[in-house]
Amino acid sequence: MTVQDVINKLQDLAPLNYAEDFDNVGLLVGDKNQNVSGILVTLDTLEAVVDEAIENNCNLIVSFHPIVFKGLKKLTGKTYVERVVIKAIKYNIAIFSIHTALDNAFQGVNSIICNQLELQNKKILIPQSGTLKKLQTYVPKDYAESLRTALFEAGAGNIGNYDSCSFNLQGTGTYRGNEDSNPSVGEAGKFHEENETLISVVFQRHNQSKIVSALFNVHPYEEVAYEITTLDNTNQYIGMGMIGELKTEMNELDCLNYIKSKMNTECLRHSKLLDKPIKKIAVLGGSGSFAIGAAKAAGAQLFVTADLKYHDFFSAENDLVLADIGHYESEQFTKSFLVDYLSKKITNFAVVLSKTNTNPVKYL
Repeated sequence: MTVQDVINKLQDLAPLNYAEDFDNVGLLVGDKNQNVSGILVTLDTLEAVVDEAIENNCNLIVSFHPIVFKGLKKLTGKTYVERVVIKAIKYNIAIFSIHTALDNAFQGVNSIICNQLELQNKKILIPQSGTLKKLQTYVPKDYAESLRTALFEAGAGNIGNYDSCSFNLQGTGTYRGNEDSNPSVGEAGKFHEENETLISVVFQRHNQSKIVSALFNVHPYEEVAYEITTLDNTNQYIGMGMIGELKTEMNELDCLNYIKSKMNTECLRHSKLLDKPIKKIAVLGGSGSFAIGAAKAAGAQLFVTADLKYHDFFSAENDLVLADIGHYESEQFTKSFLVDYLSKKITNFAVVLSKTNTNPVKYL
């Protein structure tokens, strides 16, 4: 199995297409065609993590955070980033980062937090837009079923809990080929009418190349008439943050202590308590101050996130309680999740959970 083979399996979980524009995801160091001897999964790639990969004969590090975030102008070993890259290259170790692609995945970072807190009825807090597309094409009636099947197999027609979704309309198509044409139905130079089916399917952006390939492979016409449009609809299964509900409501103090215990954090900072019961909780792993407004709009009584600044706590404005559990703490269960996922997908070599605690924040 190559590095690219592993990346493909990770993209089944969290396509890199949906990472945030500011991010630096993907293969950061190494050769995608290199055969993999073992995988080490970590939250951050530090020198100690590279040493751990060497000790475990792992030549691929799957890291949540990217070690290279901004452009590197020199590789002299002066900074920890440069030292990590130099050592990885020296020992032929590839480094892959999944970061905000996994943040935006429905089964990703925020789902992990919801599961840790045992929240029910999970929904994306800030759905992405521009990730849904629609294909319309016209095919002879006798070929409609086989084309639909091919499009479904390529990933089209999946809407939430439903698959094989399409809209079909019968009509008459007309065409006339010139002297260089070779029509599969009709004759060159003659006007032709054909009973056709208009097929319309919705698909997620990352599947477009597979869907277009399926269309051209199955469609009988020499020239395939089709159109692809990007929908304004938000994608309810891709986006930042999540909101869910506790099985039973709690008072605020009990709820904060419950979160502190479940998220294994030594320190929890929070805004003013409002003396209201907590049932609906919004979560966003990592730095989440930008989503405070979305949490309010979604009706959350409490918002769990990290990296809140002094003035962010004022923005609670007695509408909800803000709980800052720490950046590392909000994402710490991600690496175990990735190990479990990869171990089920790959059985012919080791997937190792890094034992290195990469949290740079210490508490007295």
